[in-house]
Amino acid sequence: MSDAPIIWITGNEVSELVSLEDAIEALEEGLALEGRGEAQNVAKALGTWGDGNSMHALGSMFPGAGYVGFKTWANTKHGAGAIFELFSAETGALMAVIEAGLLGQLRTSGISGLATKWMAKPDASEMALIGTGKSALLQVAAIAAVRPLKRLRVFSPTEEHRKAFVKNAAALLAFDVVEATTLREATKGAEIVTIMTRAREPFFSSADIDRGAHLNAVGAILPKFGEFHQDIFDRATMVVVDHIPNAKIASFEFRKRYDGGGGSWDDVKELCAIIAAKTTRPADADITLFKALGMGISDLSVAKMVYERARAKGIGQEIPKPQRVQARWRSGRKASAV
Repeated sequence: MSDAPIIWITGNEVSELVSLEDAIEALEEGLALEGRGEAQNVAKALGTWGDGNSMHALGSMFPGAGYVGFKTWANTKHGAGAIFELFSAETGALMAVIEAGLLGQLRTSGISGLATKWMAKPDASEMALIGTGKSALLQVAAIAAVRPLKRLRVFSPTEEHRKAFVKNAAALLAFDVVEATTLREATKGAEIVTIMTRAREPFFSSADIDRGAHLNAVGAILPKFGEFHQDIFDRATMVVVDHIPNAKIASFEFRKRYDGGGGSWDDVKELCAIIAAKTTRPADADITLFKALGMGISDLSVAKMVYERARAKGIGQEIPKPQRVQARWRSGRKASAV
């Protein structure tokens, strides 16, 4: 593998190589490794500037499988860019650079699907979606991959966005898609609720969700922003995140609750631990809560599958290997040596 060329894998090639269902499978394998202590995250590096702009880095390690990697990205009001760099765990050599826009969408939606697989009622068929942004449809598709959905109810406070999403989703999905004109109209009777918004202040409360439901809270991933009120924690029988250190850094809701708000971080579980212990939803659970903030293992799980399939199929553009070169300097040198 050390002699293999470095390859650049485009977003179109990622789409060709890995489906959403594949990504959920890869994530389950990666989190199982984490649960057995065979994979590790590097906590997120996060910087913010201006009004809502941010830059991020997430690292991860699968030493037994031979891979380590970093995803780095910047997000602004005017656009975003992301790449994943895959390295050999044995030699440190760069193996691939992967355009990570779609990769990020696959792992973000896929982790919601995986959490729902482990935490929602097995026969849950009614879903509410709050938020209709660019990744919302994949969030629905991820739930449909793990539960027999019969109906989706959609709410966004912007009527134009809501109607456009419902029209598009209804044309693509094999189950009923219904517009909800209020938040409660969307969530009443829903067994799975996903909130993925750009909310800056909490808006979702305990009164907005029925007993027996599972809540995926996957928006608001910056420390100053929040989607749900603290009374959600009061009802949550299971509280699960993708990575606790990232929650301690980046989740407004969790920091407010568990950093002096009367809760204990010991009550929060990581999804890898749920999978490793094969923990199922308690029969008498009120609600279950999953918060995803992004972690390196999620990215590496999908990137590993992308890379191995690319190599097997001869996909990816070769790029030059880095070379060690001598630095130039002038200060203090003899004139004849300059």
